[in-house]
Amino acid sequence: MVETRREASCGSAMSLPFRKELEKYKNINEDEILSKLSEDELKQLEHVLDDLDPENALLPAGFRQKDQTTKAATGPFDRERLLSYLEKQALEHKDREDFVPFTGEKKAVLGVHNMVNNPKFDEGGARSKDGKGTVRNVVKGEKVKPIFEEPPNPTNVEASLQRIKANDPSLIEVNLNNIKNIPIPTLKEFAKALESNTHVKTFSLAATRSNDPVAIAFADMLKVNKTLKSLNVESNFITGTGILALIDALKENESLTEIKIDNQRQQLGTAVEMEIAKMLEENSQILKFGYQFTKQGPRTRVAAAITKNNDLVRKKRVEGERQ
Repeated sequence: MVETRREASCGSAMSLPFRKELEKYKNINEDEILSKLSEDELKQLEHVLDDLDPENALLPAGFRQKDQTTKAATGPFDRERLLSYLEKQALEHKDREDFVPFTGEKKAVLGVHNMVNNPKFDEGGARSKDGKGTVRNVVKGEKVKPIFEEPPNPTNVEASLQRIKANDPSLIEVNLNNIKNIPIPTLKEFAKALESNTHVKTFSLAATRSNDPVAIAFADMLKVNKTLKSLNVESNFITGTGILALIDALKENESLTEIKIDNQRQQLGTAVEMEIAKMLEENSQILKFGYQFTKQGPRTRVAAAITKNNDLVRKKRVEGERQ
């Protein structure tokens, strides 16, 4: 115990002169010292610093890479001259000789990964050509199923527009999907005609090259329409501006129960998805919402909101049946 105290007292006594020795280095001007060093001394100092801090972790990021250029500038930068020089160098550079000359004979099996993971992979085996052995793992042939193009949409655009304007009671559903030659003004006319229509319940204009002005026109329609139940604007060129206009219009709409906005030309982004989630949480009418969210947060919030709306409808139906 006595020895320990002696060592501690000796250590503290030794540290005092050392601290006093460091005090004189506090006010040193490093720039002044560096300016007095010769070029050889500066290089020697760089080597010492490399040994102390090999990764330059103590330096700012912009100073970590040394200037390794020793050539003098040959003149101002000329982009066209540089491109001509690079093209000339590429043309003069000899091609590397192939290690294995190409003879035209196919020796590799392509698509081995797909063969191994093929559901038709035959584990039973088959007889070899000479009949002596069994060749294992032979891929069975699978008949290719033909894919037929969808027939063109037979809807008469002009006739449908006139029937909506006339408030035809027999016209309940309008399907303009995949008709890509409808002018934008005509699509906006459909929206305007639906404002006073009291019979159309389903309207779909997927893949019609609709854009933000069309979406805004349909948003204005939703604010006054009291009949429409379902609206589909999927696979168009609508951006976040048009989508937010449609979603915001739902605050003033009490009839729409289904809206589909998925697969636009560009992604809506996280900010738009959060706004969609916020608006749908305040809406109690939407029962189906067609959109594939890219973020987990708004996806969960919208799912909860749609589930809540469906539960409210179910409770109202049960209460009506009891009465």
